[in-house]
Amino acid sequence: MEDEHGHGHSIAAWSGVLILILASTLLSIGIYFGLAWANWVGIALVVIGIGAWVGLSSAGYGQSQGASEH
Repeated sequence: MEDEHGHGHSIAAWSGVLILILASTLLSIGIYFGLAWANWVGIALVVIGIGAWVGLSSAGYGQSQGASEH
């Protein structure tokens, strides 16, 4: 089988996704149970997750530009 490139196999992608999953979990719990602190922490984690994704990608931990071409 051919090695597939361009499917999120990078530290930047995994870090961003994991932080955003944690953020969405906290936001869901905060909305369901009415916990304001969980909502604010979830919102902060969304910003941190996007920043981590972009920052790590800019630092060279993301997918290289030519990797998606076969």
